[in-house]
Amino acid sequence: MSELVDHLAELTGFRDRDVLDVTLAGAFRDLLHPRTVAIYRVVGDGGNQRWLTRARLDEGDAVATADPVWVDLDSLPVLHDHPARVEALTGQTVVTKTQDDEGLSVFPLATDREVVGVLELVTDGALHPEAQRMVCSILRIYRNFQGLLDYSERDTLTGLLNRKTFDESFLKISSAIPVAGSAHDARRAAGPGSRYWLGMIDIDHFKSVNDTYGHLIGDEVLLLLSRLMRSSFRFHDRLYRFGGEEFVVLMRCENEVDAQRAFERLRTNTLAYQFPQVGHITVSIGFSELKAGDSPSSAIERADKAVYWVKTHGRNQVQSHADLVARGELDSSEKIGDVELF
Repeated sequence: MSELVDHLAELTGFRDRDVLDVTLAGAFRDLLHPRTVAIYRVVGDGGNQRWLTRARLDEGDAVATADPVWVDLDSLPVLHDHPARVEALTGQTVVTKTQDDEGLSVFPLATDREVVGVLELVTDGALHPEAQRMVCSILRIYRNFQGLLDYSERDTLTGLLNRKTFDESFLKISSAIPVAGSAHDARRAAGPGSRYWLGMIDIDHFKSVNDTYGHLIGDEVLLLLSRLMRSSFRFHDRLYRFGGEEFVVLMRCENEVDAQRAFERLRTNTLAYQFPQVGHITVSIGFSELKAGDSPSSAIERADKAVYWVKTHGRNQVQSHADLVARGELDSSEKIGDVELF
C-alpha cells in the first residue's frame, strides 16, 4: 500500500504532461511488473488517425521511450492496425485478451471531454481482476489530475492552450535553436523540419460582430474558429488563445514557404466557412521565424508588426515579417502605432 501511495504522490507532483505520462507508465511497471506497459494517444483526424507513443517501457528498460514531439503523422501506426486498442477506445471499456502464456489488457484513457488514448499492458498470463481494479482506480486519479491541468492551462471557451502556458513552451523551443554560424546550426540546416515559426491570428472586425450580434454569438465565432484552427494545423502544432479575438500558433516547418502555406490554409478555411447568423468572416495573420536568443516578447512583436501591416493594407491576408522587411514595407526596428484594429 505504501508503494502505491508513493507512486500516486509522484504522479500528482508534476505539471509537465510528458513527464506525467512517463511517470504513470513507470508506476504501473513497478506495481505490476508487466512485460510491457505503454501509453498511446490518438492523433490526426478523419480517415488518417494514428497511434502516438507517449511512453513505453519494456522489461529491462532503464528509461521510457516515446515518439518525438514533432513526429511526422504518416510515420505512425494506423489506428485500425491495433483492433484491441480501437475496441477499448470506442467502447470505453477494458479489453483483455489471452494467447498462450501472454495476456493483453487495454484500458481507455479519458479526459473530462473525451477518450484520447489507451494504456496497454502485456503481462505473463491474464491480468488478475484485483490488479485491473487498481489500474482503473489509478486512471481515475490520472483523469482528475489531467482535468486540473486543463483548467489551469487551457482557455475555458475554446479549449486551446492559454496565454500563461505560452512562455514555457516558447522557451523550450527557443533553447533548441542553435546560434547562427555554429556547427550545430550547419547540421540543422541539412535536416528537414528544423525551423520554428510563430504566427498571430486576429479576427477582422470582431468588435462589430459583438456589437451587432451580441457576445454570445461572438463567443460562438471564437469557438468555431478554434475548431477551424485544429483542423487546419497539424496535431503537434501548439495553438493558443491569448484573449479576445487574438490567437497564436507555434509550429515547426522546413521553410517559410511551408509556414506560409499552413497559415494560408487557415485563412482560406475561415473565409469559406459559414458562421451561424454572422455569415463569413476573415482573419489577418502575421508570422515570423523564431531566432536564437529570442524572448517571447520579441518574437510576438515581429509577428504583431506583420498583423498590423495586414490590418492597414486590406486585411484578410497572411504576411511574413521577414518578407515585409525585405520588401521595404517594414523597418525591423519599427514600432507599432496606435490604430483601431477591430
